[in-house]
Amino acid sequence: MSKTQRVMIVAGEASGDSHAAKLVSALKEFSPDISFEFFGATGLKMRDAGVETIIAADQLAIMGLPEIAKAVPMFWRVFKILIKEANNRKPDVVVLVDFPEFNLKLAKSLKKNGLRVVYYISPQLWAWRKYRARGIEKNVDLLLTILPFEKDWYLEMGIQHVKYIGNPLAGEVKAKLSKKEFCVKHGLDNKRPIIALLAGSRRKEISRILPVLLETAALMETKEPGLQFINAIAATREISEVEEIMQFVEKRGVRLPKSFLTIKDETYDALEASDAAAVASGTATLETAIIGTPLAVVYKSSSINWHIFRPMISVEHFGLVNLIAQNRLAKELLQYDLTASALAGELFRLLEPNVNSAMREELAKVKESLGQKGASARAAEAIIALISSSEN
Repeated sequence: MSKTQRVMIVAGEASGDSHAAKLVSALKEFSPDISFEFFGATGLKMRDAGVETIIAADQLAIMGLPEIAKAVPMFWRVFKILIKEANNRKPDVVVLVDFPEFNLKLAKSLKKNGLRVVYYISPQLWAWRKYRARGIEKNVDLLLTILPFEKDWYLEMGIQHVKYIGNPLAGEVKAKLSKKEFCVKHGLDNKRPIIALLAGSRRKEISRILPVLLETAALMETKEPGLQFINAIAATREISEVEEIMQFVEKRGVRLPKSFLTIKDETYDALEASDAAAVASGTATLETAIIGTPLAVVYKSSSINWHIFRPMISVEHFGLVNLIAQNRLAKELLQYDLTASALAGELFRLLEPNVNSAMREELAKVKESLGQKGASARAAEAIIALISSSEN
């Protein structure tokens, strides 16, 4: 194998950026004798890992048809830049990470131009748009899956070049602080109930979901004074964004609890310290399950997006934790079902000792099903093997 390998990596969301950054580190560790040149569409963590930025992907995470429609010129510009860069540099492999609406189209053009394509964090075609499996078979050289049931599904769809590597979160999601340490740090009482609120990582998600979570917290304190709430926001968001929403909600007459804490980039510690959590549907539900905090899955989109996309989704569950458990382990409060009264009722239920203990036992089973630590290393091994086979 050549001593220098060019690897183009394209991620478009915070979770993909995190997985891609870990993959970069794993590739370096797996093949220390190889000099890698990484470039592509990067988020903060990829940049920290040493990936050259062709496109800053931080603003690419857009959901919903109206929002995407407005951003089409931007996406088209980004698409052309990445294709041009790939054609000029001729990378030994292109790794596309999640972000299917963009990356599946990119795969088609890259493959047409003779480049080897790896898709990491396989698109969830089993949930909707199954017909796209044909495109993966044609345009992707290696599909790396991270959920236990995905490999069999793709094989049934006729895709042979698929490999299950386990979940990158397995063995990686853990708190740095104990509950007691976290409470001391933030002035919380570790003997009183603590509830974590996770409204998502995208601005549009937060703007729609967080107001309901704030109303829920206010309602719960009127019924049980002394509850403590942690509003945990992702590293990719600014506290000022959340504060604007909080001020807007307070102007509408919602009185936030006395013990209400907003923190940034301490989500795992917050979940470890919490007795229950309300978590926006997505990767965070799985992270919460791994930590073992009983949760309710919440989600709210614009009315037009909900009416367009909901009929296309064929799976029984929205939350990743429920999909993996193959059971409605965590209650799902979606769109019109997401109200302060409904969520408050579920969170109060989760605080009941027997319910809390039973769910923690079920979440431990979900964690075990994700496999052992080292998914990023196994992905790196598979990618290096693909490059080697192509050179021989």
